[in-house]
Amino acid sequence: MKLIEYPDRELLAMGLADVLASELKNCLLVHASASFVVPGGTTPGPIFDSLCAADVDWARVHVLLSDERWVPEDHDRSNAKLLRERLFQSRAEQAQFVPFHQVGETPASAAPGLSERLAEHMPISVLLLGMGADMHTASLFPGAEGLEAMLAADAPLVVPVTVAGQEPRISFSGPALAGAMAKHLVIFGSDKRAALERAQGSSVTDAPIRAVMDGLTVHWAE
Repeated sequence: MKLIEYPDRELLAMGLADVLASELKNCLLVHASASFVVPGGTTPGPIFDSLCAADVDWARVHVLLSDERWVPEDHDRSNAKLLRERLFQSRAEQAQFVPFHQVGETPASAAPGLSERLAEHMPISVLLLGMGADMHTASLFPGAEGLEAMLAADAPLVVPVTVAGQEPRISFSGPALAGAMAKHLVIFGSDKRAALERAQGSSVTDAPIRAVMDGLTVHWAE
C-alpha cells in the first residue's frame, strides 16, 4: 500500500483526476476498452468534475459503480444519479455506463445474472474506492450478513447486501475489487486516516478495506 498526501482537497481532486485519466489512456493503448469502477457518495464529486474534461477516448470506457443502493436511477440516493450529474459531463458524456439496478428485480434476484454479464469487464482496469470510518468499502460493511462469503476467494463478482435500516444494496465482491489492475482509495480527514491505520492490523471481516490493500494507492488530504 502506498500513501500520497495532498496539501488540500482541491489539489487532491485535480491530481487524482490526472492519475486516473493517465491510467485509462494507457489501458486503451493496449486494450479495445477499459473498465472503470467508481464509488458513489459525496467524496468523488470534485474528482469527477475534473476528470470529465480529460482527453480520454471515453467512448471506449465502460463505467461501473463499486456498489449501489437498489433504487431507481433518478432517485436522490442513487449513485447512478451522481455519475450523470458529475462524471458524465463534457468529454466523459461519451462514456458507456453499465448500471446495476434493474426494474422489477431485487439485488438477490439480479446478482447472478449481473455476475455473468459483468464478467466481460473483468478484471477491472482502473478502480477508485472510498472508505467509511468503520473501514467498509463499496457496500462491504463490517457485520453485514454473509460478509465472509462476500470476501471469500470464490465469491461471485456481484453480491446482494443487507444493511439494517437502509435500502437493499448490491456490491462488487471482495475478490472482484481486489483483482483490479490499478487500485486507488480516496479519503479525507484525520479520522479516516486513523481508521485506515487501524485496518492494517485488523481482520478483513472487521476491516473489509483490507481486501483491496495489496497494491493500493491511497490519496489523502485533511
